[in-house]
Amino acid sequence: MPGARGRESHDSATRGSGNLMVPVLFHVGSVPVRTHEFFTLVGVIAGVVVLVIESRRRGMFDRRLLWLTLGALVGGAIGARLGVAGRYLVADPSPSVAGAFVEGGKTILGGLAGAYVGVLLAKRLIGYRGHTGDLFVPAVAIAMAIGRVGCFLTEQVGTPTSLPWAISVSPEVAARIPMCPTCAPGIGMHPSFLYEIAFHAVMFALLLTWLRPRARVPGELFTIYLVAYATFRFAVEFVRGNEVLVAGLTGPQVFLLVTGPLLALRFLAGRRTVRVAVVPVEEM
Repeated sequence: MPGARGRESHDSATRGSGNLMVPVLFHVGSVPVRTHEFFTLVGVIAGVVVLVIESRRRGMFDRRLLWLTLGALVGGAIGARLGVAGRYLVADPSPSVAGAFVEGGKTILGGLAGAYVGVLLAKRLIGYRGHTGDLFVPAVAIAMAIGRVGCFLTEQVGTPTSLPWAISVSPEVAARIPMCPTCAPGIGMHPSFLYEIAFHAVMFALLLTWLRPRARVPGELFTIYLVAYATFRFAVEFVRGNEVLVAGLTGPQVFLLVTGPLLALRFLAGRRTVRVAVVPVEEM
């Protein structure tokens, strides 16, 4: 999520029908609590709660899951920043490791990849051999839905549109949204983060209801979620307003063109494994 840190301000201005641009949500004494970081933390807490509930429901509760969660959080934090490290190194005249983590921005796709690697490494370190993808995925979906509220309130909006739910901003808000060339007074824009919040919320509900009883192999729910998000994210990038990298595509779209087919192949391979395993039973 490049440019996730908005300028601190005590002011607020309208966005469309009553939505607010709120870089700082509230203060604890004299300490400002940033909106983006607050909703990220709330999302993580909600995700951990869902993980515990789901693990108990599946009879898989294990205290070692807390170490896997820590691995996911650390890996996600590193991956989110590494995903935009190249842009920071090019843009900053005096780059540093500390600067990359504080001012370099973040990307959710890098965060997801980093979290996945973090869980794998944590499993190796503690000797955990169970499948956890399907266990973690509802937690990831709800954490994303909540965390993206912070993005909606602090980051660039989207590309111009005349749709009735378009969001426009005041001059004060436009000046405070980083990396938003289309943020100008009176210009309606796609509320791209609201689209993403809705996607993750719907996926969370589907994962716990319609999809869960239909999963046939370990890891299938996890793969379905990743394939669905990759497809959605590639499409929504056209209205996000992110910088075009090559051939009319943004950096996330280029990343997804490489990784999306791999996810699809993983899903198809799992379904093929199920069919092969079922055939001998049906022939008996």
